[in-house]
Amino acid sequence: MENYIVSARKYRPASFDTVVGQTSLTVTLKNAIKNGKLAHAYLFCGPRGVGKTTCARIFAKTINCLNPNENGEACNECESCKAFNEQRSYNIHELDAASNNSVEDIRQLIEQVRIPPQIGKYKVFIIDEVHMLSTAAFNAFLKTLEEPPHHAIFILATTEKHKLLPTILSRCQIYDFNRMKVEDIVAHLASVAAKEGITSEPAALNVIAQKADGGMRDALSIFDQVASFCGGNITYQRTIETLNVLDHEYYFKIVDFCLENKITECMLTFNEILSKGFDGQHFINGLSSHFRNLLMSRDAQTVKLIEASDDVRERYHAQAQKCEPKFIFTAMKLCNDCDLSYKQSQNRRLLVELTLIQVAQTAQGEDVPGSGRSPRKILRPIFRQIAQSNPASVVVPNTQTPSPAPSPNVAGAPAVTAVPKPQTATGHVMAPTNSQPLRRNLTGFSILNAVSDKKRQEEEVAKQKIEKVPQYDSSAATTRQLNVKDLTIELKRFALTLSQDETAMASRFNNIEPTILESGETFEVLAENPVIQSMYNKYVPKVQAFIQQSFGNPNIRMVVRLSEVTERKKVLSKFEQLQQLYKDYDALVKLQKAFGLEMN
Repeated sequence: MENYIVSARKYRPASFDTVVGQTSLTVTLKNAIKNGKLAHAYLFCGPRGVGKTTCARIFAKTINCLNPNENGEACNECESCKAFNEQRSYNIHELDAASNNSVEDIRQLIEQVRIPPQIGKYKVFIIDEVHMLSTAAFNAFLKTLEEPPHHAIFILATTEKHKLLPTILSRCQIYDFNRMKVEDIVAHLASVAAKEGITSEPAALNVIAQKADGGMRDALSIFDQVASFCGGNITYQRTIETLNVLDHEYYFKIVDFCLENKITECMLTFNEILSKGFDGQHFINGLSSHFRNLLMSRDAQTVKLIEASDDVRERYHAQAQKCEPKFIFTAMKLCNDCDLSYKQSQNRRLLVELTLIQVAQTAQGEDVPGSGRSPRKILRPIFRQIAQSNPASVVVPNTQTPSPAPSPNVAGAPAVTAVPKPQTATGHVMAPTNSQPLRRNLTGFSILNAVSDKKRQEEEVAKQKIEKVPQYDSSAATTRQLNVKDLTIELKRFALTLSQDETAMASRFNNIEPTILESGETFEVLAENPVIQSMYNKYVPKVQAFIQQSFGNPNIRMVVRLSEVTERKKVLSKFEQLQQLYKDYDALVKLQKAFGLEMN
């Protein structure tokens, strides 16, 4: 008991070959040592527990080895290696910047830099958590870091590279350490378990690796904890009990219930999960990951992205074959929306339960809020209402085919109204489907849907009115020469053809002043601003067809131009218009004097 050492320290790598999950970095460092191309400053950055300090120590040990191997590893037999292994080497200095972050601490380090090594070639200074140094300490360290003695090498380690000054980063070779892969952690844990004489299940080690979140030190610490609880036999069930991990069996059951539209069973399963002490957000996050794994398992190329054991991958693949891709996409979107709204919700359990109901309805092919498949935000009822068997409750309009006569063979047989089959634009008869109106009769009437449908129909009718262009009929046309007077009259006639919804445009065409260009077959209309110009352009095809038919010339064209500032006319008030009429027509002046009228 007194000599017990935790696995994270006991099985700490002592050479580059034993470092797990950082192959590219270790190969780079070994080649630099082998070729004698060593930098004076290195920066090791990355998440916790991925081997930054370990690689720094191995690097310091290897560059001072008196008899390195051919592959660039330390011999572990020379005096320098023995001193390092026994932790009595004076060539390696470690400084914890979290507790030694003042200017005085850096000055003491600089004083030690001046002393050359007693054994070996280099003195290595490892500064851990270097981002904790104060700004003054960084500034005091800059000059020494840039131009240290030839025997000094600095290795800075940090988990937060963004907190370092750019002047520090520019003086170092930067090595980014990656998170450990789940399969690498599982393999290392299996080797540790074999050395310790502990039996383990691959699924249990996989749970430990996922819980470690890419850190080998965390994985070994969790491994020791689970091994103590399990008594030397690490099983999946006891591992999830120790680590308070929700069993993936619940997620498989939830998805099966959703596919079978068993909403009651979904609610009971979620209640069982809550009764075991799991949080609703923890459950919804796990369900999101489950749907993501289902999506990955549908393609053989993406199966490797699932961080699970082989038997669990097979279960994902089997369940994914029962799920439509649209269902998986929508379920992922719903779970993600629930996760984002969880903290702001006042009734979090209800939020998760509504999400499960929506996922179950999505599995049945129905559009639900948040699915992004339909503009209608309607939550379908859980229990379907049975339509009443009343023939008068369903009225089918008969607008296309007449009602057939009653059969002469049956006396007093009622007339049967033939229901027209829906057809496509090409005339093909569509297959019978569950139409939306029938579904509304079963689930109830919605005012929002009625208003939305009416608005959509009005927009389509207005669009058709603008886009529908009459065809030129040469047989009914009388050829006339294009002139301003007749053109103005025809534009007023065109204004009369517009509907009540187009009153504004009718007023503009009624008061328009066209100009005939030099070609004699093109007339120009001025627009006061770009908005009016865009409105005119929408009516150009329709106006052209009308004018062509009126003048009997299919070559007439209409052009809309944005007027210049000098061309724009002042808008006159009614009083100003009356004054202008008095100036233009003397008869009005005589009429005013004859009857003694006032101009107002």
